[in-house]
Amino acid sequence: MHVGLIGGIGPSATDFYYRRLIQRAAEIGRDLELTMVHADARTLVNNLGANDQDAQIEIFYRLTERLRAAGAECVVVTSIAGHFCIDGFAAVSTLPILDITDAVSPWLKQQNLKSVGILGTDTVMTTAMYGKLGDVEVLQPKPSSLHTVHHAYVTLAQSAAPIPDLHHVFFDAGAEMISRGAQAILLGGTDLNVVFAENPTAFPIVDCAQIHVDHIAQSI
Repeated sequence: MHVGLIGGIGPSATDFYYRRLIQRAAEIGRDLELTMVHADARTLVNNLGANDQDAQIEIFYRLTERLRAAGAECVVVTSIAGHFCIDGFAAVSTLPILDITDAVSPWLKQQNLKSVGILGTDTVMTTAMYGKLGDVEVLQPKPSSLHTVHHAYVTLAQSAAPIPDLHHVFFDAGAEMISRGAQAILLGGTDLNVVFAENPTAFPIVDCAQIHVDHIAQSI
């Protein structure tokens, strides 16, 4: 299957998807056919903050038409924050969408996880990834740190490189949720793998982007 990636949201996440898809396709012995288009991260953040789903859907639709013209047979949004309008986008998209929640939810069930914490944008955290993670209990950072985590993540996502001074925000929030009973911490932002890959933690993490990549690779 020819995969269409909507990237740019953010740069590090796009690089992660591209490199890992190449790696996973090689590991399972499949040829990777892929076309990538660019969506603007700051525009997405503004639309997310205003909950302007129609504006973001229009952007995704336009980019999907470009991918379809290039021969893509499915479309992937390389941003969990970008999934805030995924249902509306699915209603108009001319290509099937490989939704990250369709990969993460069954994975959590297979691992028999009952309670997890989550890091990402405030929308992802407060909605427990848009309410699409099944029966698992999803803890969010305590109210006093929720906005700090959101701001740190948005700053990270709009950057093309890791920001060392921010990693303690995610680590502290993750440790606090573990203390409240979370069995693992979901990286609910596709740029977070950059931070956690370079800094070992004392608690287990679930890399949602990697689960998504594995799901995509199995679909090609």
